[in-house]
Amino acid sequence: MTQPKIAIIYYSTYGTNHAIAEEAKRAAEAAGADVRLRRIAETAPDEVVAAQEAWKTQAEKTADIPVVSHEDMEWADGYFFSSPTRFGNVASQMRSFIDTLGPLWMDGKLANKTVTATTSAQNPHGGQETTLMGLYTSFMHWGALLVVPGFTDPIQFEAGGNPYGVSVTAGAFGDSQKKAVAHQAKRLVDVTARLLAGQDASAEQQAA
Repeated sequence: MTQPKIAIIYYSTYGTNHAIAEEAKRAAEAAGADVRLRRIAETAPDEVVAAQEAWKTQAEKTADIPVVSHEDMEWADGYFFSSPTRFGNVASQMRSFIDTLGPLWMDGKLANKTVTATTSAQNPHGGQETTLMGLYTSFMHWGALLVVPGFTDPIQFEAGGNPYGVSVTAGAFGDSQKKAVAHQAKRLVDVTARLLAGQDASAEQQAA
């Protein structure tokens, strides 16, 4: 079976979505995927970041993680996105990157890739679900294949019960949320592997 290539792409201001991405990376690798962990480039002015100690610390802590590129998007068979919520929508840094992907979309290079997403907000009703639905709307325009967790594991109920993707209160990424992220990442790997296996089988039949 072809090893799935998974790009885990995140933006994190204070660390919650970075922690989610690291847990997703661990789980995806344990499930057999070839994983690239990539961060979204910071677009806020340096002086704004430096003025908030927690933001500055997080930026310095993760400076060695490569910034996501178009090449990463082409390389991957599947994507795991994680972004904080901003006024009921995805963070502007994430949106800015997505808005650069027009050329890949026009060439069909984002189509038929698997994708899933997670988010965080200051409180449970801070727009978490609308953020995920907004991301999924963009992914559907790509022709990507959504792999949501649904209620496919009991951990979903323990972790907050969001069937669209794990959503957490910022700064409160506990054991149940970690398990839910791991389940979501493993599900992405499993579905991606099955799709690749089907493509390999089809190619072999055509070559026979």
